[in-house]
Amino acid sequence: MDALFIRSNDSKAVYGSVSANAACEPPFWAAVMAAYCRGKGDSVGILDAEAADMSPDDVAGYVKNVAPSMVILVVTGTNLSASTWKMNGALLCAEAIKASNADMPVMMWGLHPSALPDETLEEECVDFVMKGEGIESIHQFIQSIGNMGEYDNIDGLFYKKNGMVCGNVRLNLVAPDDIPEPAWDMLPMERYKAHNWQRFGSLEDGGYAVIATSLGCPFQCSFCAVSTLFGEKKVRYISPQKVVKMIDHLVKEYQVKYIKLLDENFVLNMKHVEEICNLLIERNYDLNIWAYARVDTVNRDILSRLRKAGIRWLAYGIESASELSLSDVSKGQYDVKRIEDVVRMTKDAGIYVLANFMFGLPEDTKETMRMTLDFARKVNPEFINFYCTMAYPGSKLYSDCKNKGIKLPDTWLGYSQFSYECEPLPTKMISSKEVLEFRDYAFEEFFKENNLYFKMIEEKFGKETVQEINNMLKRKMKRKLLGD
Repeated sequence: MDALFIRSNDSKAVYGSVSANAACEPPFWAAVMAAYCRGKGDSVGILDAEAADMSPDDVAGYVKNVAPSMVILVVTGTNLSASTWKMNGALLCAEAIKASNADMPVMMWGLHPSALPDETLEEECVDFVMKGEGIESIHQFIQSIGNMGEYDNIDGLFYKKNGMVCGNVRLNLVAPDDIPEPAWDMLPMERYKAHNWQRFGSLEDGGYAVIATSLGCPFQCSFCAVSTLFGEKKVRYISPQKVVKMIDHLVKEYQVKYIKLLDENFVLNMKHVEEICNLLIERNYDLNIWAYARVDTVNRDILSRLRKAGIRWLAYGIESASELSLSDVSKGQYDVKRIEDVVRMTKDAGIYVLANFMFGLPEDTKETMRMTLDFARKVNPEFINFYCTMAYPGSKLYSDCKNKGIKLPDTWLGYSQFSYECEPLPTKMISSKEVLEFRDYAFEEFFKENNLYFKMIEEKFGKETVQEINNMLKRKMKRKLLGD
């Protein structure tokens, strides 16, 4: 085998006590890169240690048995910004592999290594970093491994030479329609499951997959690091015909019912969205799909078409009820009235709302965070995610914090929203501890004595889902910062 792509297993550390509610999502990027390299004639494989619940030592044993020419640790969640969450598990895997076979070349790929290639290579267990999307570059590297003289010509490749970090900052982006369908046949597709909220009303697992219809994002949110991977703030679209062909294959070959659209913002280019919707409406697959959208890009017509196509959930990044906080992170075009109207309009179209909120934005105070919690209860989405603001490597917020000397987490697990080690960014007015304390309080408070919410849930999904939510609330999170 020329190369083995590996996703490490650190879900219990990353998600802590709520790991039972989290999805087990197929490693989209590992499967795409494996498919591309296989199409070019490389002999490759994928080890999904998370799906197989394998320890770092288990992974090292597998690698020793298979004996690939190199391993590539894919350091990302399905959401690219979760890459930093995964660094701890990836490093533990790399260390175990090196302890078993010191000569095994180890490469890391992902948003975090792309943002911090030099720092990543300072780890003794990492030999190479591929910066950026790197699909074609990884194939070129597989062909040239062992010939250091060729490394300078590989876009995005960083490596050590005589103890010094060398790197090529050029990024090689593949044309969207040259990106292959993920190598589903290399994955244990029967092991993947959707988030519990996506399965509300039908809590059996069902087949689950993740696909993309576009890559990148044109917006300037200061807390987002996604453009680090693609090198520019723009969107590249995969043709609707290719997208739906992938869905055809997933439905017919793997009986997939639940799908996540990976796009940073699926509802953006209306022609692209409408073509995908029309093709799915023709097929009438009765899918349960969820996707990201912005409250300033939807309208009644497109919402109606989305629902007919099988989009059951839309995730909106509402973030805050404070217009000052939103303006500070380049979301000033949002306003409370517009958000309320869009949530209502989405529900009227028969689509469920997953509302994402952030506590601890740079201009946040205890009062504005309370406003955000009250607003979340007022709009009454079918489910909520409450996050703490993090300065992820690669984001403008991260570089601002480094320049100003603002304290960042001591470990990569400290960037994980649900981990024991979670350490949010402090605001100008309140401490990291206060932000985390309010976030955990707010999550419980959203549901506490919320008769309006539970009445809606029972009407839409039934009593079993109400019980599922109540069971979820019994799992209390433990936080080092809060003295647990």
